[in-house]
Formats: sequence, structure tokens, C-alpha cells
Amino acid sequence: MTLYQANHTTDHAPPHILVMEDEETVARGLEMVLEEEGYNVDLAFTGAGALETFSNSDFDLVIADLRLPDSDGLEIIKIVKERRPETEIVVITGYSSVSSVVDAMKIGVADYLPKPFTESEIKVAIGNALNKERLTPQEKVEPPPEITADKLIQKREVLQVLDRTNWDVEFARNLLEGDSSALNSYALSWEAKAAITSGDLKWLRINVGKLTEEQMIFVNKRLQREAW
Repeated sequence: MTLYQANHTTDHAPPHILVMEDEETVARGLEMVLEEEGYNVDLAFTGAGALETFSNSDFDLVIADLRLPDSDGLEIIKIVKERRPETEIVVITGYSSVSSVVDAMKIGVADYLPKPFTESEIKVAIGNALNKERLTPQEKVEPPPEITADKLIQKREVLQVLDRTNWDVEFARNLLEGDSSALNSYALSWEAKAAITSGDLKWLRINVGKLTEEQMIFVNKRLQREAW
């Protein structure tokens, strides 16, 4: 069962997603992954193509690259938000910076993924964004852009750590032993380090969001060790 199927009934049409990405291999890869998850996906390889496609159909979410051959991705996002503010945006970029995170959050994007990202990261980002779409206006109130940017960067670091625990045995073993020095190369707050090394699921859910089954493997192992 996919993440989408696990969190939604089949009574409604699947969410419609527009992927705006000029690298065809990346776009086709996203199309394959998202269609396997049950989403309805369209592709656009330029900003002009994205706007034309967006004008001809209703989209629940747009995955937007920031660098396009014909335009600035942020400008396209602004137009999308002006035309249909309820459309959620997930940014993907190979040129990540704190300033671009802040600029994106000011426009109202739901998440921001630096390239390269994993399948689990994009699935979680999309799932969280689509869940956000169903919140009331009062629940959608955002914190200041600088705080939100910091939280997004922290979230990316935590997810990278949890993904690494699935392929780096020594790294995972050190974390299971409570050795937070294994996290020194990551831009993590002491709260994040403590949550990872202790398996604080409540903190992770509040500050990171829903985790994939693969990311939960380490957390479950840590919680089992605490129970022993």
C-alpha cells in the first residue's frame, strides 16, 4: 500500500500534480514514482509550458524547479499562487540556499527539497502538503519566514539522518548506542539530536511530519531498546 492509499479513501479522484522540471530524466522519474503512489501527474519542462498546462487544468499541487531554461521558477510560483492560492507548492532545486528558502516561504510554498532528494523525502513532502491543503484557514497560519526556513532546513537534515540509518550500519549502531557525535556533520539543533538518539517520536512528528516505513525502522529500534 502506498503512502497516498494509506491516508486517503478511494471515494475521491486522486490529487492532480504538475511537475515543472527541465531535466527530463528527473521529471520522468518523479512521474513514475508519483503515479505508482496513485497521483495524477502532468509534466512541464519550461516555465511557459507549466503556465499553459496550469491554465488548462486544476492542480492540487505543483512540484517546481527553481531554475528553468526560460524563466525563474520563483516567478512562476508567484503566478500560480496569484491565480489559485489554494494550490500547494513543493520546491525542488539543485541550488539550495537559506535566502532561496526564505524567498520561497514568503510566496507560500509548502516544502523545499534540495537536490538530490530521496523517493521517501518527496513522498513525505507531497503527503504533508496535500494534508495541509485540507486544513482550515485558521490552521494554515504560518510562522515568520525566517523561522519557517530554519524549520525546513532542520527537517531536511533529520530526514537525511533517518534515511542514512538504513544503509550505513555503523552510523545506525552508534546512534542506537546514544552517541550523538555521529550527528556532528549535520546542521541539527540539540533538540533534534536528542530526539533522534532517544527515538522521540512525538518531537519527530511535530517538527518533521509523517515518516515513511523505512525512516521509522531506526526509530522503532531505538524505542525497543528503551523498552528493554
